[in-house]
Amino acid sequence: MAMTYDVVIVGSGAAGLSAALYARRYNMNTLVFEGEFGGETATAGKIENYPGILSIDGYDLMKTMKEQGKVLGVRFVEERVQKIERQETHFLLTGEKETVLAKSIILAIGSKRRHLGLPKEEELTSRGVHYCVTCDGPIFKDRVVAMVGGGDSSVKGVNFLGEYAKKIYFIVRGKEIKAEPINLDQMAKLGDKVEVLLETEIKELVGENRLEKIILSKAYKGSTELVLDGMFVEIGFDPDKTFVKQLGLATDEAGYTVADNMMRTNIPGVFAAGDSTNHFGRFKQDITAAALGAVAATSAYEYNTVYGQ
Repeated sequence: MAMTYDVVIVGSGAAGLSAALYARRYNMNTLVFEGEFGGETATAGKIENYPGILSIDGYDLMKTMKEQGKVLGVRFVEERVQKIERQETHFLLTGEKETVLAKSIILAIGSKRRHLGLPKEEELTSRGVHYCVTCDGPIFKDRVVAMVGGGDSSVKGVNFLGEYAKKIYFIVRGKEIKAEPINLDQMAKLGDKVEVLLETEIKELVGENRLEKIILSKAYKGSTELVLDGMFVEIGFDPDKTFVKQLGLATDEAGYTVADNMMRTNIPGVFAAGDSTNHFGRFKQDITAAALGAVAATSAYEYNTVYGQ
């Protein structure tokens, strides 16, 4: 028979781990289906804007948050949830190996990195085309690489690559780069190592077993071909919609789960937190995700107090 929990949290990024901490402080029997541990934060590299901490690696921050939950008695399962079903008084969550019942659930499933949608992109992934600069940047020491983006995350990626690559082409579709001034200042210090190509898109990826070059939408120094050793894509995220159809969750036009100020969704007993929700617009940070997780746990506690059986 499946074990019943007061609350089951799906996701182990800043929102999920914060929710787990608060849930246990409310003395709720709590389970976390981790999925990909730490979410995007675990691969974010150095973090210097989390209040109370001068500087910390993203993975270490998530590890510390998880440890806080474990100390209080949160149970963690290193599985992904494959299916969630609504029953009369509970929710049935089916993982890769484990199935459990929950009086309430908190979806902290984050968002997924956007891809360029080009032919050969999937085949060349990890063969010259990469999406995690902190994971794969160091292997391009003294190599020529490109960063595709234009926002703050891509600028931070360029700065990280600046420690390794000998040349970085920063390919920006728009007319300007939109990033925090402190990160732009750091990029400027890299000097000629960084070449910015504004109003430029990638039209084609060239290579068989690995990326050899890219074809640009407009000529750079007389040619639309750019020979590279590697390319990083940092063009934003899309919300994870895995459970939207399964549960009938309401979303906004961009696909983000709609939740009120207390993280309540349109489905009683289902709460959402973090980057998959429609809160804070495009501003997605660990501090906001953690705050939303704490609120979601509070609402789950209040819901269980009234409706829990």
